[in-house]
Amino acid sequence: MKLKGKVWKFGDNISTDHIVPGRYYHLRSNIEELAKHIMEDVDAEFYKKISPGDLIVAGKNFGMGSSREHAPLALKVAGISAVIAKSFARIFYRNAINIGLPLLIADTDMIESGDLLEINFESGIIKNLTKKIDIKTKPLPKIMINILNEGGLINYVKKYGDVR
Repeated sequence: MKLKGKVWKFGDNISTDHIVPGRYYHLRSNIEELAKHIMEDVDAEFYKKISPGDLIVAGKNFGMGSSREHAPLALKVAGISAVIAKSFARIFYRNAINIGLPLLIADTDMIESGDLLEINFESGIIKNLTKKIDIKTKPLPKIMINILNEGGLINYVKKYGDVR
């Protein structure tokens, strides 16, 4: 499983309120509309700047706060293809994999906004094509890759009947 995309970088402690501000909670049943407000309180024009396939890169504790399962879904619907961070809040990590949004834990110090990355989730190698460097990290477990390849846990269970 490989992805390639342009980076949008954020710092530490990006909460689910940063990802989808609470004032838009009423839009949770209209995920396409909710997606238009991702990261709005960090960068008011973020949704207008991104393109399908772009990546979010962050520091520590990405997705902290409430367990809003629509936060990773809004990122995915907006076109974000993956998130790389130094660490993730556990519930956000689980929700993201379950809805089919790839995540990778890595040292993000050598990655900046605008960089072009190629990510290999099976090998754990992130190629920063802009800076011509490789960042090595722990690859995703095979079961997570299988779940992501099916578009999330529900699709995986529908197809295979169980997690194998």
